Amino acid sequence: MNYTETLDYLFSSMPSFQQVGGDAYKPGLERISEFCRSIGNPQRNYFVIHIAGTNGKGSVSNMLAAVLQQAGYQTGLFTSPHLTDFRERIRVNGEMISKQKVVNFVDRYKAEMERLQLSFFEMTTAMAFDYFAQSDVEVAVIETGLGGRLDATNIVQPIISVITNIGLEHTEYLGDSLPKIAREKGGIIKKCTCAVVGEKNPNYNLVLEEIAQDLRSELIYADEAFSLGECCFAEGKQVVTMTRTRDGYPYQLRLDLLGEYQRKNLATVATVLDTLHEKTPLSISRRAFVEGVREVSHLTAFRGRWQVLSERPLVVCDTAHNEHGIAEVARQLKSRTNSGKLVCVMGFCEDKDFSKMLAQMPSDAHYIFTQASIRRAAAVEKIGEVATALALDFEVESSVEVAVAKAQQQLAEEDMLFIGGSTFVVAEVLESIAK
Repeated sequence: MNYTETLDYLFSSMPSFQQVGGDAYKPGLERISEFCRSIGNPQRNYFVIHIAGTNGKGSVSNMLAAVLQQAGYQTGLFTSPHLTDFRERIRVNGEMISKQKVVNFVDRYKAEMERLQLSFFEMTTAMAFDYFAQSDVEVAVIETGLGGRLDATNIVQPIISVITNIGLEHTEYLGDSLPKIAREKGGIIKKCTCAVVGEKNPNYNLVLEEIAQDLRSELIYADEAFSLGECCFAEGKQVVTMTRTRDGYPYQLRLDLLGEYQRKNLATVATVLDTLHEKTPLSISRRAFVEGVREVSHLTAFRGRWQVLSERPLVVCDTAHNEHGIAEVARQLKSRTNSGKLVCVMGFCEDKDFSKMLAQMPSDAHYIFTQASIRRAAAVEKIGEVATALALDFEVESSVEVAVAKAQQQLAEEDMLFIGGSTFVVAEVLESIAK
């Protein structure tokens, strides 16, 4: 098979959660464990940083990978979903896996993957593990797909586990309360291994603390380890000041990720790096930290998080796609300083509670609702019903491309366009720009 045929095979024979949602979800570690044993357990050939969380795990993963690269380590990065190219999921030092490596892996292991009935995500996870071993990776940053305890990535033995935060999402799979979801995500904590939690919350702290105590693992809260100071924007960067609590050591960091929510993620990253430097064989210099976070987008090709597509008028896209994430985006939109009007092009997945998401968005904006070209996309008619109940000013377009074009026709230089609500809406916009 060539590369196109290989992708067609993967997406048709092993449907992805990205494409079809819950129908692709296959919890459990038995299949991935057996498959990885059959190919030599490649995930044991390098240090692993394992990351779970409701929001922020992609940003934290990319920031950590950027810093590790700057520290001189051969760094693997596994994330999901992809935006425009399947190979975005698997990178070494910022470079995507080659098309030929994807083809070779599937050709070699197709029969075994079919025998074990691997899910799309299990296959992708194993491919990443194998490619990192082939590439002499020293440290791999591994992001969970869904949950943690039963996630395919959870066969790794990490040197540190990271949980960014916990919100209500995928409740049909992970549980209908924060404590239940915390128990699933806390399943990535391993025996006698440090775990960092990005955000404390009285609704789930005790659950995570009990898990850590049972495993004799140290639990470190990022918002206790580092305190955020003044933050501002200057010369196309976000300038963040923070202080390390244990010794009062000050940091001033220039971050190329412009979402204000990245400040919390940066505190999580700082805590992880500090813990790695103090308690593991890895050595992370202050210089690597400063230079890594300054060039995350360049070093790891990270996209879609408060990404500025145009300055005048200001056009921003963001992949926040749940209530917890949209709350952060909405906060920044409401505090915008541009003098003009706000237009929002948004679509959602039908399995998300977009009524709660829209309720948090600015009420003074004009909305153009649309739907991405995937099976999971919520129909614009349903979104319109919610928007009517919220008394929002809106119109609908069935195509993302047409919706964005219509929005741009309405903009003056001082106005702002926000594009989001769904990873897939953002992906279509980024793909159209790349053409």
